[in-house]
Amino acid sequence: MKNFKFKQLGLLVLLASFLLNVNGVSAQKKEKEISCIGFYNLENLFDTIDDPEKIDEEYTPNGKNQWTESKYKAKLFNMAHVISLIGKEGSKDGFSLLGVSEIENRKVLEDLVAEPALVSRNLQIVHYSSPDKRGIDVGLLYNPKRFELIESKSFRLNTLRNDGDTLFTRDQLLVTGLLDNEKVHVIVNHWPSRSSGEKLSRPSRNAAGKLSRSICDSLSQADPAAKILVMGDLNDDPFNESVKKCMNTKAKISKMGSENFYNPWENILAKGFGTLAYRDTWNLFDQILLSNPLVDKKTNGYKFLTCNIFKKKFMVQQEGRYKGYPKRREGGYSDHFPVYVYLVRNK
Repeated sequence: MKNFKFKQLGLLVLLASFLLNVNGVSAQKKEKEISCIGFYNLENLFDTIDDPEKIDEEYTPNGKNQWTESKYKAKLFNMAHVISLIGKEGSKDGFSLLGVSEIENRKVLEDLVAEPALVSRNLQIVHYSSPDKRGIDVGLLYNPKRFELIESKSFRLNTLRNDGDTLFTRDQLLVTGLLDNEKVHVIVNHWPSRSSGEKLSRPSRNAAGKLSRSICDSLSQADPAAKILVMGDLNDDPFNESVKKCMNTKAKISKMGSENFYNPWENILAKGFGTLAYRDTWNLFDQILLSNPLVDKKTNGYKFLTCNIFKKKFMVQQEGRYKGYPKRREGGYSDHFPVYVYLVRNK
């Protein structure tokens, strides 16, 4: 992912131009307000307790990973450190909303937000248990200074595996609330994996994409100006059918219609940047899609400003076979880099 530092620098310059105190500089200029919304796959944030109803034995002290309390605490510390930095270049409070995936239950999120790096923010949690056989769910963390929860709902993906049996996978989480007194909807996802191969598992992710799209269509039917963000580990790249066709995305704002979702990550992947690596190839499964009102110049309030992959040196493997990959396992963080977008509006 060469030239990534230049991309980061460009983001900082862009943000600086919006965050400058313009009082006395020009009467025609208006002060801007910025909000950060992100997503992070936490890669197996499990507690140490064996849940008899889930396949979580490997994340117990006597399991395959010898998942002890000290390892769990180290994982929490590392995850909290990364999360505490997301959005800081745009706001002293960091992110307003952060979707997360691969979390075992609500308790691990409670432990996470209680970490010293995060506890002062009083982060609030939205979480529902999913039927996933390993016990992993999605969730949403939000800063109550910036976001007021109105309602939330969990949607079940009813689809089949390749062998015809029911696929027990993650539910999709819809959260509606006021982002700085402006109504927004966020859908947090972790679509079915590619464990049986990309082609064989493709129908399951297409079904997930259609479910997300159905939720969005219902929101837009009730309010054509609905501002919707669909985020998550989609287990597909931006050009795959589940995203491109099922979600009906466009990579250019100029090509957007009222029915389209803007996907800025398609262009980022085309430049060689990704959020996870496999066999020396970068994928960009972690995405945040934006409904048309978030990019349409005619709408008021918050609109898309920019997006980025959150990647710091300490999160990257520095040597060995996996040099340049996300640093994970012992002393590491996650096998995914987080992603985030900035929204901007006039104060």
